[in-house]
Amino acid sequence: MLRLSRCRSQPKRFVARSVSLEVERQDQHALSEAKAIFRAHVRKLFQLAEVQNGHAHRFRDTFAVELLLARVPIERVSILLGHQSVRITEKHYAPWVRSRQEQLEADLANAWSQDPLILLETKGTPEVHGSPRRVN
Repeated sequence: MLRLSRCRSQPKRFVARSVSLEVERQDQHALSEAKAIFRAHVRKLFQLAEVQNGHAHRFRDTFAVELLLARVPIERVSILLGHQSVRITEKHYAPWVRSRQEQLEADLANAWSQDPLILLETKGTPEVHGSPRRVN
């Protein structure tokens, strides 16, 4: 049974919350066999692609990361993944938010540019002043 609920941020949209299959006892064996076959096919695909630790969930991870690297806001990625809260998405995918990474790098560069120890260490180095000139 597929359970749907209304998305809080978009009332006209439904999000899958849980999936449960109700099958009779004789069909349970067929279902578990189909799952095993599917896993074997996915495992084979990852082996052919030479991807270590491959499993079906990697497709979902790749989908989310590619969206974030393409600058899709994390709130929208959260909706597409069906997360109940954007915090869940942030917990797992925050390192791949490009704007966040760029801001962290800018903050770090700014902090280092004002660090007195780094300023003292680089005061007379060739990286700061160029190569030394010889006077004849």
